[in-house]
Amino acid sequence: MTHRLIIRPGAIGDFILSLPAMERLRTDYLEIWAGTQNLPLARFAARTRSIASTGLDMLEIDPPAGLVQELRGFDSIVSWYGSARPEFRDTVETLGLRFQFLTAIPPENCRMHAADFYLRHVCPQAQEQAIPRIECPEHGPDDAAGLTVIHPFSGSLKKCWPLERYQALAQKLEATMPVRWCLGPEDRLPEAQAAAVVRKADLYELACWLAGARVYIGNDSGIAHLAAAAGTRVVAIFGPTDPDVWAPRGDNVRVIARPALDQISVEEVAAVVLDSLADA
Repeated sequence: MTHRLIIRPGAIGDFILSLPAMERLRTDYLEIWAGTQNLPLARFAARTRSIASTGLDMLEIDPPAGLVQELRGFDSIVSWYGSARPEFRDTVETLGLRFQFLTAIPPENCRMHAADFYLRHVCPQAQEQAIPRIECPEHGPDDAAGLTVIHPFSGSLKKCWPLERYQALAQKLEATMPVRWCLGPEDRLPEAQAAAVVRKADLYELACWLAGARVYIGNDSGIAHLAAAAGTRVVAIFGPTDPDVWAPRGDNVRVIARPALDQISVEEVAAVVLDSLADA
């Protein structure tokens, strides 16, 4: 039996775009260490742990004996963690640990989508397009069936289409379809939209809820990747980042991209949403 450990730090979108690569690395026993919020998405692993709980950040400073012994118990360790830190890599080599380091972020001159970049690193002969997928059960009574879901935030303000335009878009769409706002724990909206807000801390539960939505609209964010991976129809709004590298991957994804986000009008987004629904 091959025991393999995958260590994948990073934000929600980075983790999701790495899913095809991680699934290709499955062995008889697979353990995944990642950011706490991403662990519910690693459902194919035999065990998951948050990186913060392992003491891995101490490895190059004062290696915990228990951690070193645990790492030596794996036949293979594939790590995006520490790949750009020479001191960490030197420590791993000195300790004789079986690490294979992978590049955590595609280089600026990358000519392929990030999901393909990650997959090709673990399987150079792969020819297929890497499409992250999160299998969700049949929709239940708490799903978003028939709803248009808007997530107006992102991990970076520069990736956010103006909130007032999302509000205008919601008002326009509400004339023909029910709209709900999907928010994270720290996200806030004006009081007027409070009754239409949905929050789910567990990312797998959120994916399953989104899987029932009629359409999802949002910025370049991890939740857009989550919706696409769950099979939801997605309209993603991109500004400063390159959608050829970072757009959500899925069968029903539409991307609206402009160098400056304020160049994208409410009418344009509404038209793309309605067009995507017409293809349903």
